[in-house]
Amino acid sequence: MKDFHISIFYSDEDEGYIADIPDLKSCSAFGATAEQALHEVELAKAAWLEAARIEGKPIPEPKYRPLIYQVN
Repeated sequence: MKDFHISIFYSDEDEGYIADIPDLKSCSAFGATAEQALHEVELAKAAWLEAARIEGKPIPEPKYRPLIYQVN
């Protein structure tokens, strides 16, 4: 299985970094640094996937891919 895309961005409102996985509904995490947010969202992803397996809910295939613009 391919891995899920993770978005990380700085939130002025929260004064820290938010990491989320668009393909997994409501799977996100916070960190004081981008690295910490990434670590926390990896833990959240593992918990999300485990909960889906236990509940017998479908796990989506990774689909989200951001548009990447190339500037010439």
